[in-house]
Amino acid sequence: MTDARQGRPGRVGIDTVIFDLGGVLIDWNPRHLYRKLFGADHEAMEWFLAQVCSPEWNLRQDAGRPWREAIAEAQARHPGHAALIRAYRERWEEMLGGPIDGTVALLDELRGEPVRLLALTNWSAETFPVGRRKFPFLDWFEGVVVSGEEKLVKPDRAIYELLLRRYGIVPQRAVFIDDSEANVVGARAAGLHAIRFRDPAALRRELAAFGLPAG
Repeated sequence: MTDARQGRPGRVGIDTVIFDLGGVLIDWNPRHLYRKLFGADHEAMEWFLAQVCSPEWNLRQDAGRPWREAIAEAQARHPGHAALIRAYRERWEEMLGGPIDGTVALLDELRGEPVRLLALTNWSAETFPVGRRKFPFLDWFEGVVVSGEEKLVKPDRAIYELLLRRYGIVPQRAVFIDDSEANVVGARAAGLHAIRFRDPAALRRELAAFGLPAG
């Protein structure tokens, strides 16, 4: 297919680009904090992040569970790790390693394109304001759907459909970017084009298949 405006192959009438945040635009990783707390004991850190404050446990906060309840639940399961569990919330900001500069630069370029820019993130409603304060580029989006505010998480189809309804998006004219394969599959099931994020250079090449960015 050819873009009538730009004469570029691959254009499929994309008018909306939807970004995940953590792992795509923001380097969020609990290891940024827990390497400080565990020091050289890498094995103990990985056990803690797999068994105590696991991704599944964290996802429940992304789905709206209050942090106070989450900390209490984990401490009840592992009372010997109470201080380390408490640090997950008290020192949460230390898990933010900074922006993923190449993707932020690409986002900035897309601001000059005739496309809408939106974000869909699995993120706790209690900690998202920290990200808002720390990363000014979040204000570049027309809107951000935060799972913790909606009590829905990717890859549940309902959160994609909520995004589509709220912003009047035609899914066949939108492309979604996420670093999770499950979330990419979920987006495609909701009718969206979707790209699995690996690195900014690869993303640039994959967006080029849609004629973006043109600048």
